Amino acid sequence: MRCPQCSSEQIQRDIDTGSAFSRLAGRRQLLCMTCGHTFSAFDPFGKLGRDSAKRDTNSGNRRRSHRFGVHLPASISLVQGNPKEGKATYSEASQGHCDIINEHGMGISLVGSKFTEADMTQVGGFLLVRVRLPEATIKAVVSIVNHKRIGENQKRKWFLGVKFQQMPDEDKERLSDFLTQRERNQPLIVSD
Repeated sequence: MRCPQCSSEQIQRDIDTGSAFSRLAGRRQLLCMTCGHTFSAFDPFGKLGRDSAKRDTNSGNRRRSHRFGVHLPASISLVQGNPKEGKATYSEASQGHCDIINEHGMGISLVGSKFTEADMTQVGGFLLVRVRLPEATIKAVVSIVNHKRIGENQKRKWFLGVKFQQMPDEDKERLSDFLTQRERNQPLIVSD
């Protein structure tokens, strides 16, 4: 079945407002999902269904807080050992940038020439990140949530999505102040 207005095949049953006799005879009100045109058509076996008006709560934006696009210098070190137990060592720092930030985590980019691919792709692996905010430097132990290799040839770099695991209280306050100021001055990143 096609829409008489735009010839789309994306059709679903509309809210039936016709008489009970016409519905019993198989005449249905239909809705085109492409152009929104409503029309009446014959569907005696009720093959066309109706999509739920409720949106799936598991899909879409699952973020717990707003995120902001930034370009802040950062130094990233690998953490060997368990930082939660206080028994950890840190590798030599690699320079990168914090590209996205919110109160729960950030997106960092780095060339990562000092680290192996296994280090960068280890989801759950720990990193020590120092980010230079305009008025202060914050330091946090983060864990890798996702990773992506972007760019071509000489310009290839890593983009890591990380979440905060440990951060000193004064750095949490500095980050909160920075995000509050950004929220007042900068538009949010809008994404799907």
